[in-house]
Amino acid sequence: MIMAIDVGNTNITVGVFEKDEVIATFRLTTKMPRTSDEYGILLVDLLEQNKIGCDVILDVIIASVVPDVMHALEGALVKYLGIRPMIVEPGTKTGIRIVTENPRQIGADRIVDAAAAYELYGGPVLVLDFGTATTYDLVDKDGAFVSGVTAPGIRISAKALWEDAAKLPEIEIRKPESILAKETISSMQAGLVYGQIGQTEYIVKNMIREADMGKVKVVATGGLGRIIANETDCIDVYDPNLTLKGMNLIYKKQNRKMGRTLARTDLERETER
Repeated sequence: MIMAIDVGNTNITVGVFEKDEVIATFRLTTKMPRTSDEYGILLVDLLEQNKIGCDVILDVIIASVVPDVMHALEGALVKYLGIRPMIVEPGTKTGIRIVTENPRQIGADRIVDAAAAYELYGGPVLVLDFGTATTYDLVDKDGAFVSGVTAPGIRISAKALWEDAAKLPEIEIRKPESILAKETISSMQAGLVYGQIGQTEYIVKNMIREADMGKVKVVATGGLGRIIANETDCIDVYDPNLTLKGMNLIYKKQNRKMGRTLARTDLERETER
């Protein structure tokens, strides 16, 4: 089995694959500082809760946009699973060509999403990820990442409301019964959710129009993506595990020894020293 770890700004999402099937997923909070031992104990415990033994995890792939957690997380995987993980970074075979002006500025999560959407749904494809930020990434029919738009995510917008407006409370993000809100909480929910729907439809329509690529498949993912996908016809597919699937697909493209072998070699070198 292969473990895929998506380190995002808000959550660390973990998926375990048996061939191409996701057999378990779980999440950790990213912003809470943790040591390698804390990460290791949490991962082992969550695997056991899903009835997965550590010994059946043969390798790990990580896509991260949070460099600060990587040292502790990689250390945990070596110490508790005996695996030196593969990191998605510039030079990794993904099946996607980055043809923007500054390819190295494209986050690993966006590249992984693009690779998954292109391989699973074909091109041209527009990939929407409703995470901490909401991103819109366009891949052409030949697998080239040609354009990306970045906007504040729903949670960022919500946090700005209740932190910067003294009388507005912290609320649950969900679609209210009507856009014709009659009190504070539903008015905030209406603004956040319907505002995101309007933004999504406008950006999708204009990206497709300006790209002039003909029929473009629109694929969405991300924690709050389901709320938006259910409310607009501009999204063709909502795939909650798109990023994890992308990492599994990318892993299979590599000519790599198993992580357990790499970790064992590293430990042997340290012992020799």
